[in-house]
Amino acid sequence: MEKYQFGFGCMRLPLLNPDDLVSFDYPLIEKLFDAYLEQGFTYFDTAYTYHGYHGEEAVRKALVERHPRESFELATKLPLRDFKDQEDMEKIFQEQLDHCGVEYFDYYLLHNMGTNVYEKCRKYDAFGFVQQKKKEGKIRYVGMSFHDTPELLEEILGAYGEGLDFIQLQINYLDWEQPNVQSRRCLEIANKYKKPVFVMEPCKGGTLANLPEEAVQLMKSYAPEASAASWAFRFAASQEGVVRVLSGMNSMEQIQDNGALFKDFQPITEEELEIIWKVREIIERNTPIPCTGCGYCTHGCPKEIAIPQYFALYNNISRTSNPSSHGSYYHNISRKHGKAGDCISCKQCEKACPEHLPITDYLKDVAAKFETGNNFPVRK
Repeated sequence: MEKYQFGFGCMRLPLLNPDDLVSFDYPLIEKLFDAYLEQGFTYFDTAYTYHGYHGEEAVRKALVERHPRESFELATKLPLRDFKDQEDMEKIFQEQLDHCGVEYFDYYLLHNMGTNVYEKCRKYDAFGFVQQKKKEGKIRYVGMSFHDTPELLEEILGAYGEGLDFIQLQINYLDWEQPNVQSRRCLEIANKYKKPVFVMEPCKGGTLANLPEEAVQLMKSYAPEASAASWAFRFAASQEGVVRVLSGMNSMEQIQDNGALFKDFQPITEEELEIIWKVREIIERNTPIPCTGCGYCTHGCPKEIAIPQYFALYNNISRTSNPSSHGSYYHNISRKHGKAGDCISCKQCEKACPEHLPITDYLKDVAAKFETGNNFPVRK
């Protein structure tokens, strides 16, 4: 595997204040970007909506304004939930060029394609729009990030596949057979249409880097020096048709670990696969809510509920015998955000969720645990 197949995902850049999505830790971000480039890697992935619609600007300041344009590849995405019509797509695209400080994008994706936006994209010809930008020289490669059923993916590729140079899919061993993601089947369809696959969420928002102790010991007994994250990256990168794997990195240790992994890449073995499937079983027993923490659900929440943070606390408390601190964390977060119990079940969050989770139901579980002191419930 060549170096170019390791990408820097910019969805979760380091912050000075975890509660402020735009309090970018620029000194650290610059060090991370520089170290990544110094290892010979070049691909940076951002989006219009990342970090409260300021992620592209952060990439401009930390990368574009500090490095020659030919030294990196930049990918961003058209927000399919946000645009209103053809004119609005043009407006957003121009904003993105300005936000990023570039004259063209190396890679440009239709963002978070799914049932909730597909008809809108057909109505306003979003597929034709990105093709026109490619003809104008403002996009080099057109793609699509996809979060839905294999059936819809096949329908889209059958109708618009000729205009797509690649597909970005959520592929990890936890979601391999999950009915709400179906990583394996989506990958098979992408391969059927001979579309190169870029992988997002190989560690499922950090879930596969922070495993239950039982799973950690299982992996360590086979490969004592290998990190849990490296198992997840190797699984994703070993799949047929995968040409690039993205990683959102927040420390120099992650840069070095991932860089070394991809410079001297070793495909996953059958023996290691057996261990991975056992680890998956352990994780599933210890993770009530399969949330990746992407934050898409919070955009436009009328009660400003900190959904990913609450779900993370809920999952963490299920893995520990000392839950007392989690209540304090919940209280602190709820001072600045709506509580889980404030949910009015408008379900705009569920329409936005790439995982297609029953978020409003899970919020009831969170409220039952943290706001009433009831026994810890697990929704099946």
